[in-house]
Amino acid sequence: MQLTDTHCHLDYHKYNADRIEVIQRAKDSGLVRILVPGLHHRSSQEAVKLAEANPMVYAAVGFHPTDLNEFSEATFQKTKDLARHPKVVAIGEIGIDYYWVKEPEKRAFQREALKQQLAFAQKMNKPVVLHMREENDEWFGQASLDLLDILTEWQNSLTGSLKEKPGVLHSFNGTLETAQKALALNFYIGVTGPITYNNADKKREIVGQIPLDRLLIETDGPFLTPVPFRGKRNEPAFVRHIADKIAEIHSKSPAEIAAETTNNAAHLFAWGD
Repeated sequence: MQLTDTHCHLDYHKYNADRIEVIQRAKDSGLVRILVPGLHHRSSQEAVKLAEANPMVYAAVGFHPTDLNEFSEATFQKTKDLARHPKVVAIGEIGIDYYWVKEPEKRAFQREALKQQLAFAQKMNKPVVLHMREENDEWFGQASLDLLDILTEWQNSLTGSLKEKPGVLHSFNGTLETAQKALALNFYIGVTGPITYNNADKKREIVGQIPLDRLLIETDGPFLTPVPFRGKRNEPAFVRHIADKIAEIHSKSPAEIAAETTNNAAHLFAWGD
């Protein structure tokens, strides 16, 4: 059984003591690919270094919406330079976050930085890894509306393969209607550990309505650890527990879900092409 973790922050300090062992455990658990997204220019550089050192690891580069304090013409240029590396397969983690950011002017800056990074992704013909979090962790609100408006305008400007597979809404935590609008724009939906939590019936119901050919599995390690390891540091080897839960929801075998989501990831990120 081959699995893929399409979102893990392996450069994070919580892996410093045993990063090599974490990657080996992932390999031993059947993982064939891990995508490490950048949060800013320094994190993006670390993601690329990890990808260079480990055949199964690939990188995305970009500025997270809560890490824009260092976003400038100079730092964005550094990230653009990194994006040309052969193991960089996406631009991200980029997006909108109204949970941590309240000030209207800072939210406006998030939207502008997102548009700039989307334009660069289009120029590079690379898909995007998108973050979206609502104020007060609501299921729907202004963040969803703003993100969908920006993505709709961007999608309308795309051509070719990027129009068919523009990116993924990472660790999706929105309504079924938001998911359906994203799917209509050809985006994939990323599923993380909370789908395994006891109080996640609504989330599981939404995932059950998403076509299997548009699902990706992510750990978002070291965060969002799935059951039965909830409360501990997350790592790529735990991705199989998310696959098991999706299999249960869609009445499929874990092997079928592993194969489908691994194929989806390969289609979106074109590993090695």
